[in-house]
Amino acid sequence: MMKHVRKLIAVLVACQIPSGFAEWQLNLSPAATEIGRDIHSLHMTIFYICVAIAVLVFGIMFYSIAKHRKSLGAEAKPFHESTLVEIIWTAIPLLILVAMAVSATKTLMAMYDTETSDIDIKVVGYQWKWSYEYLSDNPTEQIKFFSTLTTSNDAQRNKEEKSEHYLLEVDNPLVIPVGKKVRFLFTAQDVIHSWWVPELAVKKDAIPGFINEAWTRVDKPGTYRGQCAELCGQGHGYMPIVVKAVPEAEYLAWMEKQKAQQAAQNTVTQLSHEELMAEGKAAYEKHCAACHQVSGAGIPPVFPSLIGSKIVTENIDEHIRIVLYGKSGTAMAGFGEQLTLTELAAIISYERNAWGNNTGEFIQPKDVKAFIDNQNNGGQQ
Repeated sequence: MMKHVRKLIAVLVACQIPSGFAEWQLNLSPAATEIGRDIHSLHMTIFYICVAIAVLVFGIMFYSIAKHRKSLGAEAKPFHESTLVEIIWTAIPLLILVAMAVSATKTLMAMYDTETSDIDIKVVGYQWKWSYEYLSDNPTEQIKFFSTLTTSNDAQRNKEEKSEHYLLEVDNPLVIPVGKKVRFLFTAQDVIHSWWVPELAVKKDAIPGFINEAWTRVDKPGTYRGQCAELCGQGHGYMPIVVKAVPEAEYLAWMEKQKAQQAAQNTVTQLSHEELMAEGKAAYEKHCAACHQVSGAGIPPVFPSLIGSKIVTENIDEHIRIVLYGKSGTAMAGFGEQLTLTELAAIISYERNAWGNNTGEFIQPKDVKAFIDNQNNGGQQ
């Protein structure tokens, strides 16, 4: 019998041993902000208080059990209540709780103080990516971009070597200056998401139709990574967060570069068929393959196949409309606000000519712009 028990214990222990020890972190992540260190200090203080209470209470209990057990001839003695003892064992826990509440309240008030910020950034969660908009009273100073996972599909399917930051790498990280108070305004476009960067001590739900606030002030330059912490669908594990904290001079230079790029994106260009297919393939695999697969086969019935689909082989206006505005009542989201005119035109052209569809129909960014202008002027969506 004991032999089988030992085997069972060995199996259970083996099941608990991970393949790597990188995840054996038993405490909060090292904080890169003052408020994060305050949270860690509060956490440890309350932890030590709980440990001290546990040692004292269980120590007395185990001592009493061992010292006054029946085998030593101990006999239970009748006794009645003591008002003094009851006052003492009520007052001491009350004082401990008050002391803990004072420290916790001070830290919580600091966490929720989003006033007097230097920079305001609107964060919007999408299935499955983030958008960042730097708010300003001057419209020309506002910058908006999307941040999307860049881990390749081959790496996700174990067809190529995984990078150091597997599933935690993006094309456009959020850039903030060191030493400045940054206020975040969180919301979502579709379902509930949660923006979580442990080292910045920020974790806030992004809820459609609702605005949540948080703030941070990073002490030193660095790259800080996080993830969506709310189960938001089948792509939940593919919407990482990357924050780069840089010196103020570098941040201002980055802002000027972003303004120039944003202005260039609004320029309508003419692309060859080869350029449209190359751009479309890259954009499709980045934005569409999570649902419709790289092969275009989809995941029926939720995400239909695009191979031979009437939508992508027949009515081109309907194809443009669905890519721009999505399809009501389905999981198909609209990409009109997320992608540039060039990316939209390239994706539509690629879908109409990939996987054997071969319609021979290609559209240019100007065609997408004309469609959007028509809709804005009262055209039927």
